[in-house]
Amino acid sequence: MSQSYQPPLMVSLTECIQASKEIFAMPDIPLALSEDVFRIRALEMDWDIGVRVYQPEDEKKIPAGADGKKIGAFLLHGGQDDWRQMEGLALLMAGKLGYKVVAGTYPGRLYLQDPSRNWPGDTINPDGTVRTPIWKKDELITSDQYEVIKDEKQRMRYGTRTIARAKPGTNFYHRLAAWPVALEEGMKTANRRHFPEDEYSIYVQGHSTGGPIVSMLSQRVANIAGVLAAENSPFGYINEVKHNWSGGLGKIGEHSMADKGKKGRTDPFNELYIRSWRDIARYRGPEALGKEGPQALMRLPWLMEEVLHEWDEEKVRPRFKAEYLITHNIVHSLEKAARVTADRLGLDLNETEALVSRYIGYTRELSGEGVKTVPPFLFGISKNSRDHSPEVYKEVVIPMFRDMRPAPRADVVQFDAGVHCIWIPETDLPMGIAPAVIKSWDDAIKGGYFAAH
Repeated sequence: MSQSYQPPLMVSLTECIQASKEIFAMPDIPLALSEDVFRIRALEMDWDIGVRVYQPEDEKKIPAGADGKKIGAFLLHGGQDDWRQMEGLALLMAGKLGYKVVAGTYPGRLYLQDPSRNWPGDTINPDGTVRTPIWKKDELITSDQYEVIKDEKQRMRYGTRTIARAKPGTNFYHRLAAWPVALEEGMKTANRRHFPEDEYSIYVQGHSTGGPIVSMLSQRVANIAGVLAAENSPFGYINEVKHNWSGGLGKIGEHSMADKGKKGRTDPFNELYIRSWRDIARYRGPEALGKEGPQALMRLPWLMEEVLHEWDEEKVRPRFKAEYLITHNIVHSLEKAARVTADRLGLDLNETEALVSRYIGYTRELSGEGVKTVPPFLFGISKNSRDHSPEVYKEVVIPMFRDMRPAPRADVVQFDAGVHCIWIPETDLPMGIAPAVIKSWDDAIKGGYFAAH
């Protein structure tokens, strides 16, 4: 392939099926799998960070991209999960294409108390207490550090939301105030540990709300060469506009004008969103509508059985969220978190303002002299995505990327199948559109899409 590689605008259902067959027919590459748990120091606190590593046993099997460097992939889950959400993709990318892959986990999401990493019980306990992060092994958040809130303000989208609101002055409060910096430092450290700058080019993918996080990292890790943005939300300030434009409905049409003036999120920094079966239901409903039409409502009991069964299997994963501050550009909450942290550390005025700027900078691209430019983004959207539509990319996302200075290369590939979780099986697609997606990534990496920026 040449340096003039152009991604396709559309990958048809037939092409998705063919790509799936091609990927699965490739010989299996023996893999070395490992976990790397390490401790960092950030904002005068210790944080335990865990990642999962997938690489060929024979490192000579790791291919090079168009720039001549080995291909490394850093995958980051959506906000409620851990590295296990990305395992299917990681195994395909490493086991079929030979990439070295690192799947990250947000600080606090890994269950450090058990090697299985399975969280015990449910996210909401019978006694009313809730599951909370473990940012440092054996330092657990106790129930006296928070109050439980039942929020009904966004019932149209979420149903009733359960929130753990940290009490001021508690360890929980200060951890929530500091964790954005621990996130940045932990993910940067993971990439340095596994992808030496002179040896690897890194291609990052963040599923859903992992997208704004890898967008942020793309300029803070020198050898990140591009963003593999399939069902991957963009920078937080763009994501905020995207959600306000579409009203979170995932399709733009008769609702779009009414939704333009909709206000963004206002989540306080000290609130942890505790997920439940409702968060599966809010995706399965629109996805069933897209696949089956209104008739899907006639099988609502059956659909709910599927939702509850899926939740029963998923509740061993973390299933709580705190990253809306970054992913939805909640600047006032980021500023508050920075000032709380600055007060804890006893920073002076200049140091405090620098910390505030650092926090707010997590939601958008960096600019200025000596700053790494934004690398190319290759977006991908599935046919029945709840949160990503061709219209919102055409009208909002791509124009906002073009407004950056300098503007990075950014293209959108539409897949005529699939849902938000691109690995969900469909007819003739045993792993959804994931094989077609990673084939498009491989073509782009080896074809020079990311090397030409």
